[in-house]
Amino acid sequence: MLIIQPVGGLCNRMRSINSARILAQKRGEKLTVVWFVNPELGCPFERIFEPTDAFKVINIRSKWDIRKMFLQISAMLFGSFADNPVIRKHKGDGNLDESFESSLKKLTYIATEEHFYECHDYTPFVPAKEVAEKIRQKQEELGSHAIGVHIRRTDNKPAIGKSSTDAFCKSMKEALASDPETMFYLATDDLSEEEHLRSEFPGKIISNQNRDLSRDSIAGIQDAMLDLYCLAATNQIIGSFFSSFTDIAADMHQIPKKIAGE
Repeated sequence: MLIIQPVGGLCNRMRSINSARILAQKRGEKLTVVWFVNPELGCPFERIFEPTDAFKVINIRSKWDIRKMFLQISAMLFGSFADNPVIRKHKGDGNLDESFESSLKKLTYIATEEHFYECHDYTPFVPAKEVAEKIRQKQEELGSHAIGVHIRRTDNKPAIGKSSTDAFCKSMKEALASDPETMFYLATDDLSEEEHLRSEFPGKIISNQNRDLSRDSIAGIQDAMLDLYCLAATNQIIGSFFSSFTDIAADMHQIPKKIAGE
């Protein structure tokens, strides 16, 4: 039995689940996902995604949840348990070392935000109906000349240091010089950044202006979903350094990605 407890925000969870799907396929097993509703992501799985046959989901709201504790302690005592440090130590070139993979016992519990196998298949992640209609309506505004812009701020120091506002503006001006009909779908956790870009590029910015920026609420995570799937529906992404949100948005449909500041 393989259990994954994806850690972190929305996109970290999606990519760690995808990695665990690859491992489950290698082992010929069905995957169980322990989805922790916590301040990092305060939303049950089914409020953002449709049910899937690709894996079973157990929603928990406490690290002391009896179901999670039973699986985790059982794996520690009788199987294999791996957290972030263990996965980082053994993922080598991006995939788990074969020797480590083969050492994992029949009951394996992995708790990580890491991706440890390459997987570009996001078909199990179908937006829940209550989010899908909002995504569809916003995507209709994009047109055929849309570029996604993802500006990560708040607590992501690497992104703030590398991908400056000036770097985003430079890339956006280059895109407009190449195609004056370009529109930009902006996803950012900093409203002052949006205000600045709207003044810098009047009439060119599309966004979910009434979004909830909290991550400990259902509304906030649903709005993050809307941003992710709208970015993924553009022709190219200008994104933030060291951001899984940028990476997943581009990877979902294999669209070109440019990191501002690089």
